[in-house]
Amino acid sequence: MSWLEVSLTVDGEWAEAVADLLARHASGGVAIESALQGEEAAYPATPVIVRAYLPADDALESRRTSVEHGLWHLGMIHRLPAPSYRSVAEEDWAEAWKELYHPIRIGRRLLILPAWLPAPDDDRLPIVLDPGMAFGTGTHPSTQLCLAALEDHLRPGDEVTDLGCGSGILSIAAARLGARRVQALDNDPLAVRIARENVERNGLTAQIDVSVGSLHDLLAGGAPSADVMVANILAPVLDEMARQGLARAVRPGGVLILAGVLAEQAEGLEATCLGHGLERLEQLPAGEWRALVLKSKPPYGS
Repeated sequence: MSWLEVSLTVDGEWAEAVADLLARHASGGVAIESALQGEEAAYPATPVIVRAYLPADDALESRRTSVEHGLWHLGMIHRLPAPSYRSVAEEDWAEAWKELYHPIRIGRRLLILPAWLPAPDDDRLPIVLDPGMAFGTGTHPSTQLCLAALEDHLRPGDEVTDLGCGSGILSIAAARLGARRVQALDNDPLAVRIARENVERNGLTAQIDVSVGSLHDLLAGGAPSADVMVANILAPVLDEMARQGLARAVRPGGVLILAGVLAEQAEGLEATCLGHGLERLEQLPAGEWRALVLKSKPPYGS
């Protein structure tokens, strides 16, 4: 079988959205390649190339049409270039997309490492992922903001909750940074399965528990155990969670790292958080994205 490679160059912050769309139709894998080659390549501020591989079978034209329709709709939100296409022979496909990935150094201590590559000879803490899953690969600025905040605010021995864990990248980082226990929750069973696979890949099953769950489940479970919570979701969802009692999901004095927030949404979300039992510690920027770092305070807000 041969394959049809679909590729387009996009802003780094849109890479995972485009990759997620392509992954719905690309059984041959999806890759995100930084336009800057080499191990130092990382977001923010650089474009990336997203590539997907469609099997060249009887359903190819139908898949191609679906891809183009999906990109058109996504382009209504953010302008995207037209995709490029090229045929790839079977013998070239198996390793072609893997060659596009390189380790990504983030912050002072962390390293996102594609699963098939050996770890570089340095002291960085590896987060081993299979980027072919197309989401939660560390290219999005919100993910990188969360990683940087964890590095600054997590203390060895802390208990951590990763709410909306996706691929498990933030849970793995927390464990690497010294968390005693990590509770990783997502309401998507597929994300839970993928996160569990990544946790196993990193040899961290003893530290990280991955399950289907939500804020409602956390609040129904009694007294909070988390010293740190990280939630990389969307600003409207985080705003609603703050109103529902997000401050009660960590211990008094615990740290909450909230991301998936655009610059124009940050002020409104922060105001909601401050009115519902949280104090501001800092706000971290990356391009048009922001992460809020807050602290839970007793008594909790209403």
